[in-house]
Amino acid sequence: MGVSDAVRVLLVADTHLGLDAPERPRVVRRRRGEDFFRGFEQALEPALRGAGDIVVHGGDLFHYPRVSNALVERAAAPLRRVADAGIPVVVVPGNHERGAMPHALWLQHRRIHVFDRPQSFALDVRGARVVVAGFPSSAKRARGRAGVRAELGALLDATGHADHGADLRLLCLHEAFEGARVGPSDFTFRTGDDVVAAASLPAGFAAVLAGHIHRHQILTRDLRGRPLAAPVLYPGSVERTSVAERDETKGYLELELVPGARPGEALRRAAFRPLPTRPMVVVRLAAPAEPAHLERALERVVADAPPDAVVCVRLPGPRPPGQAVPLATARLRALVPAGMSLDLGYTGSAARLRV
Repeated sequence: MGVSDAVRVLLVADTHLGLDAPERPRVVRRRRGEDFFRGFEQALEPALRGAGDIVVHGGDLFHYPRVSNALVERAAAPLRRVADAGIPVVVVPGNHERGAMPHALWLQHRRIHVFDRPQSFALDVRGARVVVAGFPSSAKRARGRAGVRAELGALLDATGHADHGADLRLLCLHEAFEGARVGPSDFTFRTGDDVVAAASLPAGFAAVLAGHIHRHQILTRDLRGRPLAAPVLYPGSVERTSVAERDETKGYLELELVPGARPGEALRRAAFRPLPTRPMVVVRLAAPAEPAHLERALERVVADAPPDAVVCVRLPGPRPPGQAVPLATARLRALVPAGMSLDLGYTGSAARLRV
């Protein structure tokens, strides 16, 4: 194969493995941990079928910075299968991992490359020299230091990417970029120490492969409409992690990039591949005076929701002192089908009953 052939990159991010997956749960209920593992493994399947030349994980592989050996071993297994198939895997530690992969021994493989510091990896792919530069999430940097907005230039220099000749140059980060949007209100990142300024993106990269933003989006222009030096591609998360994401389609990206093309023209295809996700329903109820009233209301909510839904029911706050919700946990479990998850609490209160 010649250098003119496109390099196929599978980009997945924000898998948040370990979320709602305790090893020794104190309460028996349906948990969401398997939802995230399912999305993670399904996103990697195309690479195992030969549909990718490089796999990039854009960060937040795990939901917590400290996880068990068993969880890391389970997460590493599909990545190692990809690497064993001859496909390079690149991983960016995210903010949930505080910029450092836990139990990194499980990820030691000659084809698995982890950004434990600013650096570049030179890969030979389909006859092309591909240089992948990046650095861990800015969460790793010490308190009191300037944020990624001010330090981006120095961090990029520290990767040493300019020291490598390349047919294709990619930048992998786990950061928020100016212009990225999140949430049902379309909040737009604009300024802030932890927001990368669009104008600071250097020339020479074919694309920025990014994690941290859970909504799939591709940024090609800054907030003034000027073209970016390179497109910023967010695959989004593989599952809904909060009710703010309830209307978002989740998935991953399959990319084709042409080595030797001018950086602004190297991205030939960016195909978003949706993943099956559990529906998420949010219902706000008027606070009933008696448990029997709440029970009847919840029966209607459960009957109207898909049987595999994550149902978030909110009562108006403030929460009465010393009271979680006016209904026994055992009764709640009896109301909810086995395939459904229910999260019940008062608006503005962190106290929840989950079944």
